[in-house]
Amino acid sequence: MTTSKASVWTPPPRPEWLQRFNDEARGMDINSLVPLDPTEMIETAKRNTGFDDFGADDWREPYAVFVKALNEEAGLHPFGRLLARQDVLIWLEALLGVQAAFNQHPEIDDEIIDAPVIIAGLPRSGTSILFEILSQDAQFGSPRQWEMMFPYPPPERATYETDPRIEKCQHLVTQWNRVTPTYATMHEMDARLPNECILAQACTFVSEMQPGLYQVPSYLNWVINNANWEYPYRFYKRMLKLWQWKNPRKHWLLKAPSHLNYLPVLFKVFPDARLVMTHRDPIKAQASVISLMGTIYWQRSDKPIEAEAFESLFEPAATSAKLGRIMDWIETGTIPRERVFSLQYQDLIKQPIATVGEFYRQAGLEYSAETERHIKNYLAQKPQGKFGKHNYSAGELEEIQRKREFFRHYQQYFGVADEN
Repeated sequence: MTTSKASVWTPPPRPEWLQRFNDEARGMDINSLVPLDPTEMIETAKRNTGFDDFGADDWREPYAVFVKALNEEAGLHPFGRLLARQDVLIWLEALLGVQAAFNQHPEIDDEIIDAPVIIAGLPRSGTSILFEILSQDAQFGSPRQWEMMFPYPPPERATYETDPRIEKCQHLVTQWNRVTPTYATMHEMDARLPNECILAQACTFVSEMQPGLYQVPSYLNWVINNANWEYPYRFYKRMLKLWQWKNPRKHWLLKAPSHLNYLPVLFKVFPDARLVMTHRDPIKAQASVISLMGTIYWQRSDKPIEAEAFESLFEPAATSAKLGRIMDWIETGTIPRERVFSLQYQDLIKQPIATVGEFYRQAGLEYSAETERHIKNYLAQKPQGKFGKHNYSAGELEEIQRKREFFRHYQQYFGVADEN
C-alpha cells in the first residue's frame, strides 16, 4: 500500500492556541525541557507514587522499545511531547499502584471474575455504542475511564461517583477535543464513561494503545512479532480484581476491538467469557478508522500517516488475513463456538432494542423490563450524530470493488451486508 492511499484523510487546521504554542516552543530546547529518557521517567514515577516495586519485569523490554520509538520515529511536535511524557508517567504510575495494592492486600487475588461479557469487532463497527448500551444493565459493571487511568488506590463504592480522580481524568481526556476539535465528532470522551481494555493494558506496555496514539512502527512490529500477550491479559485480570474488591460487580462488561487479534489468549485467561462480535462492512469500517487514527496522530505530531509502516492496520489483505484467522479459530475449536455471539452494525443502528434483546436471548442472559427501559432512556438522550457528523471517504468505486474481494469470505461467513 502506498502512502497516497491514506491521503483520503486530510489533517484539519490546528486551533490557534496550539499552533502558537508549538511555534513558540520550537525556539526552545524542548527535548531537554520535556525529556523522554526511559530511566529518568521510571525514577520520576517512583518519586511521584512513593512506590518502587513494579512486580514482574515483563513490561521492561516493551517499555524500552516504545520509548526509543517515541524519540526516533513519532515526530512529536512540542505539545505532543508533553502529551507523550504525561502518558508514559501515567502508565508507569498505574503499574506501580496495582502492584502496591496487591502487596498491601494480597487477599485481593482471591476475587473471582465471573463470566464476563466481552465486546470485540473491527474498529468503527459499533463496539462503542454496544458497550454503552449494555452498560445500562445493572448486572454489568464496566471499568470507567478514570479508574483505568488511575487504578490506585482501589476504588470504593461509597466514593465511586465523587472520587477526586474523576476531575483530574476529565481534564486530561477532554483535552483531546481542545487539541483537535474534530475528534469530538468521532468519539465521546468522558471520565465517567466506560472505556476499552487496551487503555488499562497500556500500563504493561504490551498493548495496541501505544501504536493507536503514536506513529511508532518499530514498536508495532515488536508487539506483533515478539510480545507475550498472555502477560497483559493476566495483568488486566488482576486490575479487574482490584476494581471489584471494594466496589463489587456481578459480571464485568469489557470491550476492545483489538481482542479479535488475541482470542485464544483471551479465552485462556477468561475461559467462561461470553464474546460479542460486532460486524460491519469492512470497507466502511476501515475508511473510518483511518480518519480516526489520522486525527489522533495529528494531536501529537505534524508527521503525515506513514501507511507503509502501518500496513497491518490499513492494508485490506492484512485485515482480511486477521478476519480469516478468527473463522479458522472457530472452525477448529481453538475458541469455543458456543461462547461467541454476533451482532450486525446495521441492525444495531437501525433497531438497537430488538438487536440487543436477541443477543440476551442467545447468550442466556436475563433481559428485564427495567433494563430495557434504561436502554431506551439512554438512546433517547444520545441520538446518532449528537456530537457532530464524522465525515470520511471510502475511496473511488473501482478501489472499493478491488478491496471488496478481500472481505467476501468474511462477509459471507458472518452475513455482513455491503454498505452503500
